[in-house]
Amino acid sequence: MKRRREIVASLMREDEMILSIGSYPQLGSGDFLEPPHKANGQFSRSLFLPDEVINPHPRFHTLAGNIRERRGSKVRINMPVFHDLNTPRPFIDPSIPYDRSLFPGDKEAKEGAALPDHIYMDAMGFGMGCCCLQITLQAPNVDLARRLYDQLATVGAVMMSLSASSPIFRGYLADVDCRWNVIAAAVDDRTAEERGERPLAKDRFVIPKSRYGTIDTFLGSDDGLFKPEYNDLKLVYDHGIYRHLVNNDIDELLAKHVAHLFIRDPLVIFEELLDQDDSVSADHFENIQSTNWQNVRFKPPPPNSPIGWRVEFRPLEVQLTEFENAAFSVFTVLLARALLAFPDINFYIPVTKMDINMQRAHNRDAVFNERFYFRRSSPADGEDTVAELTANEIINGSAEFIGLVPIVQMYLDSISVEENVRRQIERYILFVRGRANGSIMTAAAWIRIFVRNHPAYKFDSVVSSEINYDLAVALDDIANGRRPAPELLGAGNTV
Repeated sequence: MKRRREIVASLMREDEMILSIGSYPQLGSGDFLEPPHKANGQFSRSLFLPDEVINPHPRFHTLAGNIRERRGSKVRINMPVFHDLNTPRPFIDPSIPYDRSLFPGDKEAKEGAALPDHIYMDAMGFGMGCCCLQITLQAPNVDLARRLYDQLATVGAVMMSLSASSPIFRGYLADVDCRWNVIAAAVDDRTAEERGERPLAKDRFVIPKSRYGTIDTFLGSDDGLFKPEYNDLKLVYDHGIYRHLVNNDIDELLAKHVAHLFIRDPLVIFEELLDQDDSVSADHFENIQSTNWQNVRFKPPPPNSPIGWRVEFRPLEVQLTEFENAAFSVFTVLLARALLAFPDINFYIPVTKMDINMQRAHNRDAVFNERFYFRRSSPADGEDTVAELTANEIINGSAEFIGLVPIVQMYLDSISVEENVRRQIERYILFVRGRANGSIMTAAAWIRIFVRNHPAYKFDSVVSSEINYDLAVALDDIANGRRPAPELLGAGNTV
């Protein structure tokens, strides 16, 4: 991770810096680019984001345009504003150009797309301009990959709350700390019929969620822990694809998972990849798979490849320093190995409870203030197997649940680890413990405090260019070791 930063830094000018944060605070706010560009691009048609921010590869311009065209309108992203002492009530964003008439969709903000008391954004770039810490884990076989997929899905929300780093959007303090819902809304290509706003006429399904969200169904595995009642969400899936898979000896749970992916249309199709031999190429499958973005992703091996069965763990927000990113990465890998080593560990909760957890994890200071549905370790007779626990109880343990950290330490005790490696791992574990028990603050909390203590802040939720600049400098100083931040990294930890 350090080497990657060094490589990027070597290619930058003296007046440039690289910041590893969940969302750039002034993305889409005024003249946030150097040199400035006007927000008048044909692909996004955004009131705030110029097309110049889009990656020049044709895939990304096409994605931006196709999401808007398929949906039949621009995307609607509304994050609740943080009401500070001088924030107007209701908050009606004065920076929205309500009367622009460059594109037909310009009128949407005025017609209700921009909600009162919310920070309004209107383009895919606001979601894909966010950053995360994504970890891909390989399992020995398909059944263990299915186990990892199911069990890791349930811990995603609490892990995201520990990693929260996104409290500012489009130059305003938000009343959330995470980027997940921004991305979910930014790539929501569902039509009005698919969203349930009109009766089905042209489309096939009413789809409850964006194509970016929590999983809708568990896969089950041969560990014997899955029960049908855990899949308590009415699953929308392509029945023809399901029957085809079942008729070719794919089990019901996996067949429904794949058939569920295919309720979505492709977002980008390259002409040269239309005609493929599916026995030697997975391009057609990956076209759909890679644009279904969930909190975990189940990844079959590519044809004719030594790559095995993998699971992506996707909820974590990116961290400011290499130490933090390494700590979360190592902890996640060790938790996954513990899940593989100890087959009796069972984190199953109903899918709908997992959805609730993910929404709670967004809230300001969720790591301290929220409770998350989680499975008790040893429920008493007649006691519900699921309880509402704090992040601290889930991570560090309580009378209700043994704790993720103790599980990881049990795994470490069961294998041979060199003394110096174990010491470094314990530093990472101590950091994760601290985030959960409140002794180490999240980046979102640190950023919010910095803004509210800035002499130019008027307690009106506005993060001005001056505040943004000073914040960027402070974050860069922390990331490069020039500014000690034990409240963010923990005592004695460096970048």
